[in-house]
Amino acid sequence: MPTSKQIKISILLILFIGFTIPQNLKMPVKGASKSDYNSKSFWYYPWGRSVTHKGVDIFAKNGTEINASTKGIVLYAGNISMGGNVILILGPKWRLHYYAHLNEIKTTKFNVINHNSLIGRVGDSGNAKGKSPHLHYSIFSLIPYVWRIDTDKQGWKKMFYLNPIDYF
Repeated sequence: MPTSKQIKISILLILFIGFTIPQNLKMPVKGASKSDYNSKSFWYYPWGRSVTHKGVDIFAKNGTEINASTKGIVLYAGNISMGGNVILILGPKWRLHYYAHLNEIKTTKFNVINHNSLIGRVGDSGNAKGKSPHLHYSIFSLIPYVWRIDTDKQGWKKMFYLNPIDYF
């Protein structure tokens, strides 16, 4: 039976390893470029029921392939009311990668994925129904970046949400 000291060291080692794995983010929508999203849409206010837009919308034809933007573990693949068909991936640096409004999900919970993994297809599910097909993509840090807090609407949440555009 491990001692409490061994358990603490193991937890610290796991946390450390999570921070040292390179992230190397890539554009998740196949064939997309900077002209396929509005660089000013991150933290745009007002934005419907979510109040502030905490990600970017990458527009593409319905059914366009979505590959994982980073390696990681799929924590959730299913449907929620606002996001529609969504995927949540835990990636390096203890960051959650959220993919929403998918037409089709092509992965399952607990899959280990990489940049070449097809995880879904662009769509308009959830509260994007009837709008142009797109992928809503956001990055959420489990480790708060408190220096990012500001006076914007919901500005305190900026310590958790990172602008994906900074990484493409």
